[in-house]
Amino acid sequence: MDLGLKGKVAVIMGGTSGVGLKAAEMFLQEGAKVSICGRSNERKEKAYDYLLQFGPADSIYAATCDVTNKEDVNTFINDTAANFDGIDVLVNSAGQSVMGYFFDVTDEQWQEQIQLKYFAIIYAIKAVHPYLVKRGGGRIININATLAKEPERHMIATAATRAGLLNLSKTLSQELASDNILVNSVSLGLIRTDQWERRRLKNAPDVDPDEYYADLAKKRNIPLGRVGEAEEVAGVILFLASKQASYVSGSTIETAGALGKAL
Repeated sequence: MDLGLKGKVAVIMGGTSGVGLKAAEMFLQEGAKVSICGRSNERKEKAYDYLLQFGPADSIYAATCDVTNKEDVNTFINDTAANFDGIDVLVNSAGQSVMGYFFDVTDEQWQEQIQLKYFAIIYAIKAVHPYLVKRGGGRIININATLAKEPERHMIATAATRAGLLNLSKTLSQELASDNILVNSVSLGLIRTDQWERRRLKNAPDVDPDEYYADLAKKRNIPLGRVGEAEEVAGVILFLASKQASYVSGSTIETAGALGKAL
């Protein structure tokens, strides 16, 4: 199936690892151009080298950027547009979770979560909006989490900011419809990413990875019986960016293996 992504320019905030990096890889395989960013110069360079397997150097732009810093974001978006002569897709994929109950989460952690899960996305959307309008429309895809709808007490700060992003995405889909900009969310369940690998190495370094994730899926009661993979999320992202999703806006697609409470 032709997704209609050849020649399109996709900006992936936080595209140096995990779901964002996998999405960049798959965009390149579809003939798109990608721009990724991350805080770490080392990770940025590593991601760039990795992506060269899937597309030519002139189809890849990589930069260091603190997504919680408005000036950094503006510079990154403007440089991307100048490098590729425009932008068609924005994927907001940067983020990490913080564990803790309400009275355990510090004020500093609350601020960090609000900046990373909310303001960073606001900065990116504001910066990219003029370029999408210039193209005659485009796509904004916000990577969220099932916590937005079904919070867990031990992850209250993450759940609260994720809920705010869910509302922001839905509202923006209505406001930006007149600009032919489609806004959607992808809500993650338990996905095998670098973040989870770090937790595994910290908590159970001697356990076989497949065994660890199988046990994790069992403990979390995932109906499909397994943890999801980054490419399964990336596939949904590419669909939302494709011509086949031209009438999909204001939606949230869950990639969680049916995890959640019955309605």
